[in-house]
Amino acid sequence: MAVSDVTERGKNSSTLAGIEAGAAATSTDWRALIKMLVVLFKLRIVFLLLMAATGGAFLAAGGWPGFGHLALLWLTGGMSAAGASSLNQYLERKSDGAMLRTEKRPLVNGQVANPNWVPYVGMGLILLPSLATLPFNAPLSFFLALGAFIYVVIYTIWLKPRTLLNIVIGGAAGSASVLSGSAAAGAWNDTGALVLAMLLFLWTPFHFWSLALLYQDDYARADVPMLPTQTTPRRAAFWVLLHTLATGLAGLLLVFMPFLGWIFFTPMLLVTADLIWRNIKLIADPSKANARSLFLASNLYLLILLLTICLDAMLPFFEAPIL
Repeated sequence: MAVSDVTERGKNSSTLAGIEAGAAATSTDWRALIKMLVVLFKLRIVFLLLMAATGGAFLAAGGWPGFGHLALLWLTGGMSAAGASSLNQYLERKSDGAMLRTEKRPLVNGQVANPNWVPYVGMGLILLPSLATLPFNAPLSFFLALGAFIYVVIYTIWLKPRTLLNIVIGGAAGSASVLSGSAAAGAWNDTGALVLAMLLFLWTPFHFWSLALLYQDDYARADVPMLPTQTTPRRAAFWVLLHTLATGLAGLLLVFMPFLGWIFFTPMLLVTADLIWRNIKLIADPSKANARSLFLASNLYLLILLLTICLDAMLPFFEAPIL
């Protein structure tokens, strides 16, 4: 084989290796960017809020609310919730840096080198859907703006650094999500949607308090007055139980809706009983393991609640109402 052939093959191999390395770096960069955006805009929480809004839409419509209404809701609600979430992270970037749970967020670890663009994007994501829907659906516009206002101004700026009632009142942001769903379906004040909004208001404190029990040291280090930092773990667990019981009762009250029956009631009865049992275990032993168990169960409870509402509302011919 000629020396020139060997040299040419070596060059080709080097070029191929460089192309593969560049492709791998590009792929890694895209994955890192997507991961950063998911965290910055809290898209996992946004998804949960959109599920709550969808439940409100199904309840208000008494069944399938229509693809157009759902598309409008998911687009506008997703934008508003993501914008509020980014503002929350921008405002809390210093306290996030003091907590092990949040120290790797992109505005803390330097992944976003210049965070000054975040408030503008966040405000734009809130204002654009709120203003765009105002001419043809004023209630939807109102609840989109209200949810963001409660989360950013009332909860993040005003209450969270000052009082242990922060998340109790801040839970109204989740209620606004439900009512944005019922507004998108054309009946924001539907009885079922109002009950679901009340449930989200009651669910939020015990959900976050169980998380705060798990990360009690973090909240104390960041000087955030969450309930577990202001009292004993066992007493905090009792307060959690009160909200768990109220949430479970509100969930079971939805069975009085004429289009909800056994498909909704049976799994809800089971997950409610499981939730209460985990809370009792937390009171008996307010350990981090039991706090984690209750926190995860609270997520599962809400997901099953919302899925069974949508499923049961769409299958009126397959079952008879309980009442």
